[in-house]
Amino acid sequence: MRSVELTGDVVRMVNQKVLPGRLEMLELNTAEQVAQAIRDLTVRGAPAIGVAAAFGLVLAADALARPEQSTGPPTDPFWDGLDQAHQLLRSTRPTAVNLFWALDRMMARAREQRTSGASAQQVAMVLREEAGRMADEDVDVNRRIGQLGQTLLRDGDGVLTHCNAGALATVDYGTALGVIRAAHESGKRLRVYIDETRPVLQGARLTAWEAVQAGWDATLITDNMAGHFMRLGHIQAAIVGADRVAANGDVANKIGTYTVAVLCREHGIPFYVAAPISTLDLRLASGEQIVIEERHADEVKGYGGIRWAPEGVRVANPAFDVTPWRYVTAIITEKGIANPPFDVHLKQLAAAQG
Repeated sequence: MRSVELTGDVVRMVNQKVLPGRLEMLELNTAEQVAQAIRDLTVRGAPAIGVAAAFGLVLAADALARPEQSTGPPTDPFWDGLDQAHQLLRSTRPTAVNLFWALDRMMARAREQRTSGASAQQVAMVLREEAGRMADEDVDVNRRIGQLGQTLLRDGDGVLTHCNAGALATVDYGTALGVIRAAHESGKRLRVYIDETRPVLQGARLTAWEAVQAGWDATLITDNMAGHFMRLGHIQAAIVGADRVAANGDVANKIGTYTVAVLCREHGIPFYVAAPISTLDLRLASGEQIVIEERHADEVKGYGGIRWAPEGVRVANPAFDVTPWRYVTAIITEKGIANPPFDVHLKQLAAAQG
């Protein structure tokens, strides 16, 4: 099952806000609804929100094309409306670069059609085809990441993961969890340790749910237990996804990732990052330039309608942190595994064909 897909004139997606209590598929009809779903974490995970945004732009193009009866080039209102939808979708979340990569790719295809004199209906069809390719590519990319990454894991390893970088965070299969999934498919027996991932509990709610569905030997732990289990020798590797990777190998990922990386260094445990080439942002020299999303204080004050923090307390709620490259053992992409120096090897992988 794909976590997000375009079917006719609706975007269907798993409602990640209600998992693991129930598996609910939502049907969204407008770009505005897709933007809201990205903003409020109904759909989350860098690759998934990129594809969801592309689908949202298709809905906008379809709606704008309906009044255009001429077979000639679209009118200015069509292009103005498409740009407005583009800007709306771009504004939803600032850190995950896949969102901007996907929208830039879609708008580049639209501009090609504009210069060719295509009709509004033709522009909309081309965008639909491009978004569909993007979704299919994501699944293929994740499987290649999984196959490459699983070679780094040994039979019997205890593997820690933080947040959710599985099928739910992508179109299907997953990045970090895709590596674990591929290792299981190759016959390796892993013990998976899942950080709950405060404050929105993506590990406890989503990664644990995926692990149960897959039948893995998995243990859920709170975020502050990771060091304890490392010291006891239960964890031999850590693997996480990423929302943006700078040219020097600095990695932005869910808040708490930096802590895991530092603990891994202290205990001599490899710390791996699994991410598609589309997550690389080679325009940024380092992670210092990555914009970190600050989310609502209510996410920290409580959860699920229960409040445990006193009224009036000041709250900080950065959604991501940046792990410096020196704590990263390797970055696994669909084009190969990058090792330090990342500023050399990431550029080489990004330029590689295939």
